[in-house]
Amino acid sequence: MTQSKVRTCLWFNCEGEEAARFYVSLIEGSEIETVSRPNPAGPALVVEFRLAGVPYMVLNGGPAFSHTPAASISVLTRDQDETDRLWSALLDGGGHESRCGWLVDRFGVSWQIIPEALPRCMSSPDRAAAQRAQAAMMTMSKIDVAALEAAFNASA
Repeated sequence: MTQSKVRTCLWFNCEGEEAARFYVSLIEGSEIETVSRPNPAGPALVVEFRLAGVPYMVLNGGPAFSHTPAASISVLTRDQDETDRLWSALLDGGGHESRCGWLVDRFGVSWQIIPEALPRCMSSPDRAAAQRAQAAMMTMSKIDVAALEAAFNASA
């Protein structure tokens, strides 16, 4: 694997390595690349990893900053099963759900879990169907593909 010129860095107090290992366990095609641990007995300072090939790093920089929903990790899921699996895993251990496919995991990182059906419906040239899909999505926390498609396909 070649070193990436650009990476998104996520700032953690001290649990960045745990978070990175958890994230790569959830998403196919993900891996830890490097762990920099200046003090062999202490936590990692920097962990570089890839989620489905996309480069990230975590920095255990202390409590000076916290995560915000203004930055999130968006995952495009194949179907309802993958959506449900990721949603449950990311909420496990203290996460909380939000609206329209958003959640915050136990580390405080915001995620968007988006089934492929959502952008397909929302970008349809049939604007009335796209608006029905958007209205349905606005009522959801986790995206329900069947309900989204039912709204999209409903006759006006």
